[in-house]
Parts: sequence; C-alpha cells; structure tokens
Amino acid sequence: MTSLPEKTNKKLGLVIDLDICVGCQACATSCKEWNTGGYSAPLSDHDPYGADPSGAWLNRVHSYEVGEGAGSKTVHFPRSCLHCEEPDCVTVCPTGASYKREEDGIVLVNPETCIGCKLCSWACPYGAREYDYDDGVMKKCTLCVDRIYNETIPEVDRIPACVRACPTGARAFGDLGDPNSDVSKSVAKRGGYGLLEEFGYKPVNRYLPPRMGLAPGGDRVETPSPTASTVKPNGSAIERLFAWADQALSGKA
Repeated sequence: MTSLPEKTNKKLGLVIDLDICVGCQACATSCKEWNTGGYSAPLSDHDPYGADPSGAWLNRVHSYEVGEGAGSKTVHFPRSCLHCEEPDCVTVCPTGASYKREEDGIVLVNPETCIGCKLCSWACPYGAREYDYDDGVMKKCTLCVDRIYNETIPEVDRIPACVRACPTGARAFGDLGDPNSDVSKSVAKRGGYGLLEEFGYKPVNRYLPPRMGLAPGGDRVETPSPTASTVKPNGSAIERLFAWADQALSGKA
C-alpha cells in the first residue's frame, strides 16, 4: 500500500464560491479540453452524440433547486478531487500509482503504474476518481499540475484551467496552508468549509456558502454552513454524501 508524506510544504487547492457559481459548465469543459491533452493522456468519450453518451470527466457540476416560491433559487455545486490531507484513495493503492506530493500536497495518479483495479474509487467518498475504459487506468483532477508550473505559458495562465475559464470568478486557486494567502483569507471571511469533513480525510478544497437571500416573506436570511450534526450517521457513504449535499444546500438543520 502507498504511504503518505508526513507533511506537505503547501496545501494547493481550490476555493469555490457557491454564491456566484452560475452552473455554466465552463469549468467542466475547460478541464476536459486541457486534460484531454495533458498529464494523464486523453480523456475518453464513448458515443458522445448517441442516446447513451459516457466518458471520463474530472470536474462535474451538480445543480439543486432550493426553497419554494419567491424564495427559491438554484444552487450549483461543482465537484472534483479535494486533494485531501489524509486520502484513503492513496493508502489503498497496491502499486503506488496513486500518491500525494510532498512539495505541494497535490494528489496524482501515475498512469504508468496504475493497473485499473479501482480500489481508489471505492475508497474515495467524493466520487472523484474516473476510470478511463480506453486506457484502463484511473484518472482524476490534477489541479492542472502540468499547467501551474509551466513557465512556457503566460503567468496569468498558470492556474488550473477551470479557474481560468470561470466567467464569474467563482473559483480561486492557491495555498490553503498559508493563512495569509488570498484563498485562506476568503475562507476565513466567508466561513468556508470542507466537504464531509466528519469522515476525517481532511479535504483541502473549500466551499464558500451562499450569502443572504430572500425568504418567501421578503425577509433576508443567511444560509448556514453545514455541520457534522446535520448529517445522519447511518446509511452508505454515497447516501450520506447526498444527504449532506441536500441539507447543506437547502440550509436545513
């Protein structure tokens, strides 16, 4: 099994603002475009224009209808690898193909040593691993590691493709291990939280909750951040994931 570094020099990750994400899918399509020719070989598509299309996507956006009547709204919830500090997807890997980098905390998969056993996908509670049937290996968000350190492209483009493409600025990238970084400051200011933190994987990526909205009566209300107490302990990991997302995005206690 693969071991984790005792510590990482940085905690590079994403901060996603659920208040201003419009669900346009620009992050997903730009991720697909960049990674199709990037670090881990092309991302396959099967029958893309047919009745049952499928393929490998490293970034997905889920949309939820929250509330009723005049107080209702749509909340878009992007999901990709969270580059956890203690990821089981790494420690279960029998070949060492799945690993966490000591220098920046990014979790990657080496396609040369991955045998496609899918143990990592079973271990990940976030559904962030994708099996590529054409290549027979697991793939995942790399934070565009082949882009953020690429000195041959303009400095403004040395950020993940999803961040560069977002038209509303709902996505930010930086070192969440540095309390003085812009991303850390935004998390502290808005009460950003990690997804399913009660599982103990210590996800690095953070979500910023929606700001105030209008209740059906016209009063302004604040959407609370989810806590471990709002998630039912029973049920499968997938059931708990969707229960958490439902409670978090609807503001139910």
